[in-house]
This record gives sequence, C-alpha cells and structure tokens, in this order.
Amino acid sequence: MSPLVFITGASSGIGQAMAMRYHQAGWRLALVARRGELMKEWVHAQGWTPERCQIYPADVSVTESIVSAAHACLDKQGLPDVVIANAGVSIGMDTAVRVDLDVVAQTFAVNNLGMAATFHPFVAAMRARGSGRLVGIASVAAVRGLPGHGAYCASKAGVVNYCESLRGELRGTGVQVLTIAPGFIDTPLTRGNRYPMPFLLSAPAFADKAFGAINAGRIYCVIPWQMAVIAKLLRLLPNRWFDRIMHGRGRKARQADP
Repeated sequence: MSPLVFITGASSGIGQAMAMRYHQAGWRLALVARRGELMKEWVHAQGWTPERCQIYPADVSVTESIVSAAHACLDKQGLPDVVIANAGVSIGMDTAVRVDLDVVAQTFAVNNLGMAATFHPFVAAMRARGSGRLVGIASVAAVRGLPGHGAYCASKAGVVNYCESLRGELRGTGVQVLTIAPGFIDTPLTRGNRYPMPFLLSAPAFADKAFGAINAGRIYCVIPWQMAVIAKLLRLLPNRWFDRIMHGRGRKARQADP
C-alpha cells in the first residue's frame, strides 16, 4: 500500500501545494481543512479518488475537532507515515488595542496548540510502530520579533522550540520530528503584506523543496536557502542595530484594518 501523509491547512497555500506534491509522488492523502466544502471542490477538480485522498473537516484551534479528525483518519486510512502540521494564521497586532489581545489568543490557538493537538493522536502509535515523521511548519519570522507582528513571531518561535522539545522526547524511538521554516512564500497569507518580501518563492516550488527535506529526514530546514543566510545575519545583529533597521518598516495588516 502507498504511504500516507496527513496535512492540516490543506485548502490553500502551502498546505494545498504540499498535497499536490505528495499526490504526484504517489502517496495517499489525508487532508484537513476548516473549509471542508472548499476542500472537497478542489479535490474533485483534481479528479482524485477516495482511495487516494480523504478529507477531514476540522478546526485545529479546537482541540477536540482536530483530534477527532485524526482518529477518523486512523480508522479510515490507517496510521500516517508523515504528519505535516501546516495550518497557521498571520495577523498584525497592536498591544495597545484591546481587541488585538484576542488576535494573540487566536494566533496561539491555531499555530501552537493546534500543532500539538495535530501530533497528539499519532505519537503513541508511531512510537509503537517505531517509525513516522512529524513535521512542524514554522517561519523565518521565528528568528527575531518584527514590529506589529508580535503574535505571529512569538507563535513561530514557539513552534521551533516546541518541535525541538518533542524531538528530544522521541529520540531513539524511530519517530522523527522535523521543523521547516519558510521564508516568503506566495500564498493568500502573504499577498497582503505591506513590506518587501525578498526571495519570494511560489508555493509549488516551496512544496518541492520541503518534500525533499522531509524525505531526507532534515531536522531543521529554512526554505529558500537565501532566507537561512538572512536569518543568521539577523540573529547576529546587535539589538540596537536591529531596532534601528526595523524602525518605520511596514507592518502586517491588523484584523481590524480596512
């Protein structure tokens, strides 16, 4: 039987591109999206059969929703070989505005709790089998805090550290934990950005590189590689220099912005 990949946030952007790439490679797909009907329409348009692709509508920010979807996958398709926790949100915020505190809660619910809840149903079974790959999609934004983007940067830094913790917990079990940090990828999530996006990569190009990194068992990978260089330079910058460079930079649109 063909290997199985479980992907969250599969209705658009990176998740959809990853689904396409894995399907091209002959894998069976378990696709999770909050917008289930949209996902069904897209899968139908591809001509994919139920034998190759199943859809599990779920909201990763609601623990029981994503856990139930995972158990449905286990019952219907079996234990995945790869689980990609891709679902994420990116919304600008202003700490001085009360409503934006809800944006922080929403961001962490999707990007952090949602990732842990995505992995949770598969960990014990993968450990018992002695194999499996859990893939967390982080971001280069995890490297430094960007003005107006505190919730997203903090959540993605949390993804990096969470995956590192989980990797240590599962060491020696045969279950791998991989972290992939995209740079700027052309998706609906980035098209509203109000600042330059160097080395912008198409979603299919990203998916191809991510597919290779996952198959190779890379522990941590920045895509594209040019952003890895920039990330290292940013990390080395003294705080005063970094603050000066970031001052006046365009900010991510807030949820309340027109």
